[in-house]
Amino acid sequence: MLQKILSIPSRIDEIDRAVNEAVEFAASFGFDSDSLYAIDIAVREAVANAVKHGNGLDENKKVEIILTALGKGIEVRVRDSGNGFDPNSIPDPTKPENLLKNCGRGILFMRSFMEEVEWIKDSKGGMIVRMCKFFKKDFI
Repeated sequence: MLQKILSIPSRIDEIDRAVNEAVEFAASFGFDSDSLYAIDIAVREAVANAVKHGNGLDENKKVEIILTALGKGIEVRVRDSGNGFDPNSIPDPTKPENLLKNCGRGILFMRSFMEEVEWIKDSKGGMIVRMCKFFKKDFI
């Protein structure tokens, strides 16, 4: 199993580095440009949420990103050190009363751009977002 592990401080300026590493990892397995764009958006949202909400921009807390090659695509795990949350408690950003709010779309983007997305409370503390992107069927 091919895997890459990144650890970044909880700073906004580190998000791009993590996203670029994830996209390069995915590109090395032959994902097309549409899939790489989807991975970019989903990982960007997950890492930004971990930095801002999970770790509260505390630079002493790390965000861990684990990229794993699967036979059918890749898995991305983003772990923060926060208290966690229930993703179902986030208001639906597509409802009329939420359309003009400037937050709440990250979960929608992750679910839209990746085939699998789940949130796992880590037994060691923190929250893990697990996302998978699979190769298109006509790729194989």
